[in-house]
Amino acid sequence: MENRKLSEFKKFISGKKVAVLGVGISNRPLIRYIYSLGAKITAFDLLDPEDRVLKKTIADFESEGIHINWSCGKNYLRNLPGQGFEIVFRTPKLRPDIPEIMQAVKEGAVLTSEMEVFLSLCPARIFAVTGSDGKTTTTTLISLFLKAAGYKVYVGGNIGTPLLNQIDNIKEPDFVVLELSSFQLMTMKIPIDDAVITNISPNHLDFHKNYEEYIRAKTQLFTTQPFWGRLVINADNDITRLFNAKARGRVAYFSWSKQTTLPGAGENPIHDRVYVDDGAIWISSGGVDTHMVSIGDIIVPGRHNVENFMTAAMAVFPYIRPEHVSTVARSFTGVEHRIELVATINGIRYFNSSIDSSPNRTIHTMEALADRGDRGVIIAGGQDKKCDYTGLGRAILKVCDRIVLCGENADLIQNTIEAECEPGSYQIKRAADYEEALCWATEQAKPGEVVILSPAGTSYDFFRHFEERGNFYKELVNKLATKE
Repeated sequence: MENRKLSEFKKFISGKKVAVLGVGISNRPLIRYIYSLGAKITAFDLLDPEDRVLKKTIADFESEGIHINWSCGKNYLRNLPGQGFEIVFRTPKLRPDIPEIMQAVKEGAVLTSEMEVFLSLCPARIFAVTGSDGKTTTTTLISLFLKAAGYKVYVGGNIGTPLLNQIDNIKEPDFVVLELSSFQLMTMKIPIDDAVITNISPNHLDFHKNYEEYIRAKTQLFTTQPFWGRLVINADNDITRLFNAKARGRVAYFSWSKQTTLPGAGENPIHDRVYVDDGAIWISSGGVDTHMVSIGDIIVPGRHNVENFMTAAMAVFPYIRPEHVSTVARSFTGVEHRIELVATINGIRYFNSSIDSSPNRTIHTMEALADRGDRGVIIAGGQDKKCDYTGLGRAILKVCDRIVLCGENADLIQNTIEAECEPGSYQIKRAADYEEALCWATEQAKPGEVVILSPAGTSYDFFRHFEERGNFYKELVNKLATKE
C-alpha cells in the first residue's frame, strides 16, 4: 500500500530552500535523504570549518556527490535570517527560541525537526519513550519483546539511530520504537499512538529555563494523543503519577505495589497496571492478572532494571505473551555504556557506565552494585546540568569508599560526599585526566572488587557525547589488559 503522506512530502520538499541546523548524528542522514529528493540545503554548524570531525563530514558528503552550502564556526547562525529559507530543521540540542531562529520563522520559515517529519510520515504503530532515567533500556526492551513475538521492528530517535532515511521501507504492519528526549519534545505536537514516561526528576537544567519547562516538554509526548491512544506512566513517581489527570487517551501504569492507585482514579478497571508480587512481575488487565516473568530470571542487575522490564512489558502487553518477556529476561545483558563489564584484570572487574550523566543515574548504578554486594573504586565527574546532588554521597559510599574525581562538577560531588558521609570513611583523589584517574583506581582496587566509571555529569567537559567518553574509557581499560 502506498504511503500517501510520504508521496506528498517528496513532492513538497523538492526545490525547497532548506536550512539544517547542526550536522550531528540525526541530521547527517536527514541531509542525505532530502538532498536526494531535490531540496536546496544550507547546513549550519557550530564547529569550526577546520575541525577534524566537520572536515570529514564535508568530505564524505562531497565524495557522495552531495553538494550543499555551509555556514560554520562561532557565528554560524548569522546567515540564517534574511535568506528566504522555507524550512528550518532544528537539531534537538538547539533551543527553538534563539533570536536567529525566531527571526527566520517570523520571515516565513517552517521550524521542524527530523523526528517531527518522521512521526508525521510513519505508517506503522509507534511506541515513544521518554523520562529522566531508563529511556534507552526501556526502548530497547520494548523492541526486543516485539521482535521475540515475531514482529518487524524499527528502533530509533535519541537512542542514536535516525529513521527518516528508512521511511520508504517501513510498512503499516511494522512497529516503530522511539526514545525521545526533552530537547526533541519541546516543539513536538504530533500525535503518538503509545506513549511511555519512565519517571521524571530534575535533569538538563543547563538547557531548560527551569524544572517546569523540562516537565512541560515531557508532557508534549501525550497531550496531543488521540483519545484511543495509550499512556504508560510511573505511579511511584511524584510527578508522573499526576499525568493521569492530563491524559487524553487510555492510561496504564506501573508500580511496585498492587495496591497503588492513580490520583482520582481509585480502582478504575479501565486502567491496566503492572506490579511486583511474590518475586515476579504481574500485569492486571480487564480484571485478569497475568504472570509475566520472575524477577530472578532478569539477569541485568538493579531495582531500576526491574522497573524497566515492568514499563516495557506494560507498553506492549496487547501484542506479546509472557514467554516473550521471559526469553528476553534470560538473554538481555544490558545496553552499552550502562554498567557494562569491560574486562576483568587481576581479579578486578572494570565497568563502564558512561550513560550516568546525572547524579540520579549514578545513584541508581550504585544501588544496583550494592544489591550485588560489590565494593570498589568509582571514577566520577563530568559537566553539571544544574541537578540536585542530594543522596549521591550516601549512594557512592554504599559501594565505593575510594573515589577519584575528574571533571567540571568535581567540587559539587566532593561537597556532597563530605556533607553526607562520615569523615575518614572514604578517600578522595583528584585527577587531571582519565589516564591518571584509571591508574589511581587500579592501584587502589583489590582482587574481587570493581572499578566503575559513573560520572554523575554530562560528557561535554571533555567529549562530544557519552558514547565517546565510554569508548575512551574502554580503550584505556583494554590497554591495561594488554600489559598484563
